[in-house]
Parts: sequence; C-alpha cells; structure tokens
Amino acid sequence: MPTLYLQHGSYLDHLTPVGHPERPDRIRAIDRILEHERFQVLDRDLAPRGDVEAILRAHPAAYVDMIESSSPTDGLVRIDADTTMSPGTLDAALHGVGGACRAVDEVMAGRVSNAFSASRPPGHHAEANRAMGFCFFNNAAVAARHAQTVHGAERVAIMDFDVHHGNGTQDIFWNDPTVMYASTHQMPLYPGSGAASERGEADTIVNAPLQAGDGGDAFREAMDIAILPRIEAFKPDLVIISAGFDAHTRDPLGGLNLVEADFAWATLRLMEIADRTCEGHVVSLLEGGYDLEGLARSVAAHVMTLMKS
Repeated sequence: MPTLYLQHGSYLDHLTPVGHPERPDRIRAIDRILEHERFQVLDRDLAPRGDVEAILRAHPAAYVDMIESSSPTDGLVRIDADTTMSPGTLDAALHGVGGACRAVDEVMAGRVSNAFSASRPPGHHAEANRAMGFCFFNNAAVAARHAQTVHGAERVAIMDFDVHHGNGTQDIFWNDPTVMYASTHQMPLYPGSGAASERGEADTIVNAPLQAGDGGDAFREAMDIAILPRIEAFKPDLVIISAGFDAHTRDPLGGLNLVEADFAWATLRLMEIADRTCEGHVVSLLEGGYDLEGLARSVAAHVMTLMKS
C-alpha cells in the first residue's frame, strides 16, 4: 500500500509579516522536493476542510469562536507577539485540521500504509484555550481525538521531535491516561516547558530535553532510553508524529545539530514500534522547520522512510 501525502493550496494563503520564519515558502520548498521522480509513487490528495466538531474534541467552543471572530477581512491581526492571522489563515488552519483527520481515516481504514500531512500553520503550541507560537488549532490533538472517537482507538501515542516543546499538546493531554505525549526538544528554549519532571497526572507525558549544541548521538540516545521503550510499552493503536524539522543543524530558530539521517532514523524506529503494536498505523503531521533547504531535505528523508513500509 502507498504512503499518502496530503496538501492544500490554502496553506499558501496564510500570510505572516515580512521576515517571519513561518512563511508560505515552507510549503513551496516541500512541494518542490516531493515532485522528484523518487516520490512519484506517493498517493497524493488534497486535504479536506475540517469541521468544527473535530476541533471541539480538543478545544472548547469559546476558544474556537474567538479564533473565528479574530479572522480579519484584510491586513494582519496579531494574536500574540509572534502569532498572526491574515484573511487566509482560518481556512488554512481548518484544512490543516481536515488533513490531519483525513490522514487518520485513511490509515486506520487500512487504505494506505501511513500518511504525511504537510500543513501550515503548525499546531503543537496551541493549548486548549490559547493560540501561540505560530499555532491556532492543535492538529495532533485533534487527530488523536478523531482516532479515538471515530475509529475506536483506545490509546494514541504522539511523538514530537520539533526543536521546540509542544506545550499545547502536553496541556491538552496532561490529565489523559489514553494519550501519551513524548517529546525531544531543546531546553532552555521557547516556550520554556518540557522538563523531564513534567510527567502528567497519569504518567503519560514523556519529556527528554536536549541541550543547545546536541546532535544526532544525543538525540538518538534520548529516544532509545527515555522515549521509544515508553511508547512501545504503552501499546498504542495509532502513532502520530509531530514532525518538526527545526532541530536541523541549519535551522535559525534552534540550536540542535540534527541532520536528515537522524529524522529518517527516528521515523523508522517509530514505524517499527507501530508495526509491532498497531499494524503499522502511523500519521505524520508537519510542525516546524524554518530553513528552507534543511526543511526540504529533512521532509524528503522522512517521507522516503515512510514509503519503505
């Protein structure tokens, strides 16, 4: 079965201020590299527009109403210091949610081996009641709840290897024994959360912070010792990857020194766990990655690994 690649033109219509790192060129860089002939066997489709019902499984109605009412008809509206809405932002965010849910649908139904949804804006900083860190709706959280509600998944594991800690995902699942959130990330760095002592009410939060300057060896050790055994022991029915590529050595927003081979290695290890625990059910959702060359090369390595299933 093929790997599914989900994309949508609305992602280019989410505009940010000049010089902002989370820009439409990120999607263009991914599209260009995935047009290479080695990716021709990808099953490509458009991400549908997500519905509010799916979002409400991760965010309260008052928050969703606030985001909708903040959407401008022209110009830019600043939600916080670095999170901005343009007239196209809401539609892009809704297609990001829709892409995440569609990826879950196709994987859980066994129609594809796995799926990668390359959407923007990203989602892992969005807390239940707060937009921040370029994020509005938490795509990974919505996807996990969709898998549970629609497909009967009892346990979902979310692995986040973005250079920044996914405080939003941690916030949403802090009290939930049915969802494991695991993260490698640089500390100290925005948003300041993610200490190893942050374990959640049900001990289903697993943080393995790294230090500025750490590279692949430290990353792989953290994964091998702190994270992968916990995910496997959790026996998830679905593995979701919050695939941020700003831990790449070229990235301007972080200080880690990962390279493409590290992301491919992590992807493969997660796929191996999924093969043993949940019939290979893996859904990957784009988070960060702000150096265009580093992002494109890392996505290529990630998707090539997914295609080997």
